[in-house]
Amino acid sequence: MTMEPGMTPIRLLVVDDHNLFRRGLIALLAQDSRFSVAGEAADASEAQRSASRLQPDVILLDNHLPGVSGIDAIGGLKAAAPQARVVMLTVSENEEDLAAGLRAGADGYLLKTIDTEELANSIARIWDGDSVISPEMMGKLVGLLRASPGQAAAAAVAPAEVQPPAPARARVAGNDPIHSLSPREGEILRLIAHGASNKLIARELDIAETTVKIHVQHILRKLELSNRVHAAVYATERGWT
Repeated sequence: MTMEPGMTPIRLLVVDDHNLFRRGLIALLAQDSRFSVAGEAADASEAQRSASRLQPDVILLDNHLPGVSGIDAIGGLKAAAPQARVVMLTVSENEEDLAAGLRAGADGYLLKTIDTEELANSIARIWDGDSVISPEMMGKLVGLLRASPGQAAAAAVAPAEVQPPAPARARVAGNDPIHSLSPREGEILRLIAHGASNKLIARELDIAETTVKIHVQHILRKLELSNRVHAAVYATERGWT
């Protein structure tokens, strides 16, 4: 895809111990003018050094690395490059890995089975503030929510898109902060709970995407939540869908 005029390419750091996969992924992403591959690494130590030196925008991180796992490396990578978004790109469909990655601070969880165009668009969305979980993993996150809402909320420490089930409207306490939301913020919260990106919300409500971002910030502040997954879980637990 061609980058819009005046935009700065998203700088990527690709971390994967399989040389063939890593080089192939870099070659594919290099064809998209939205991206610039700033560096690559084969293990967590090299990745942290590269992140500190290069200060990438987005780090694509495999979990199964030699020595320190990708999940365990997230904290160090965030410390080395505080502005970077860290995206797990892995073969693992294990819900425990998903929860652990989110708890560690991952900004997205994508499977390596994803096609190139979808991966590229997901990276762009993640850098723009719309974090993404692969569709195959959304059901697993919903499963965690159904089994134990508290566990799911605890897992959701990083922004991500989630598509929870639509339960019957739960009784909400009169002093619940959700009542402080404006009608427009309530609309946006419902759409977040259904996994809509800022772009889709803007299209649905016929408002500017920048306006959606401001509303999302207000929602998170009013509900005292740190990210979109927390907001989605919060809304779902209250039947706000």
